[in-house]
Amino acid sequence: MDKQTLRALAHADHPITAPVSEDKVRELLGRAVRGPGARLLDLGCGDGSWLLRTLQQQPGVTAVGVDLSEHGFDRTRAAAAELGVAERLELRREDVTGYRSAGPADVVLSVGASYAYGGLVPTLKAVREHLAEDGTLLLGDCFWEREPGPELRAMIEGDQPGYTDLAGTVDRLAADGWTPVYAHVSTLAEWDDYEWNWTGSLARWALDHPGHPDRRQVLDTAAEHRTAWLHGYRGVLGFVTLLLRR
Repeated sequence: MDKQTLRALAHADHPITAPVSEDKVRELLGRAVRGPGARLLDLGCGDGSWLLRTLQQQPGVTAVGVDLSEHGFDRTRAAAAELGVAERLELRREDVTGYRSAGPADVVLSVGASYAYGGLVPTLKAVREHLAEDGTLLLGDCFWEREPGPELRAMIEGDQPGYTDLAGTVDRLAADGWTPVYAHVSTLAEWDDYEWNWTGSLARWALDHPGHPDRRQVLDTAAEHRTAWLHGYRGVLGFVTLLLRR
């Protein structure tokens, strides 16, 4: 089974694709959209869940989502049609690094997608190409709640520029010309709900498909992720979602 299909299965019960609660997502989106008729762009949109929620909350808003995978697009488009907002939503299967928007967006979202650009600072540079001068960036990224050991740091960061603590993350944003106007730091309960859904969705699928040739791979992926979380980064890796303006 390819990585994109595994990712879609893992997020089946938590389509937010980040350790953030539904109530907090609604609050963040409500704060991000500052006027009627706002144009939204989600770079690394997953199945488009954040945009769909925005369209439900904000009449007149239009939204474009871009992601390398189109898993979940059909489901989100169907939900948008049922809600009567389909004409305001566009989902595009495309590499975000090559995407060029037709015009500046009032709100750009990049939630858990900085890896696509090679880290936080390159993501900020890329966002500038799409965001209106007085627009808002809704950015979600990881940071270290506690200093990790070298093995955990290598496992989480890979070959990308390293994370820092929360204060260091905000300092990097400020040094790049951004001002936080609001932020939410994910709680341990939000993390746990996200991770139990991530691993549980995969495990349930594998147990429900005993004859599937990918069953063993999916079970192993769930077990490996659960071990990495419970024995590694639980309570060590944090996640912050910020509203930023220039």
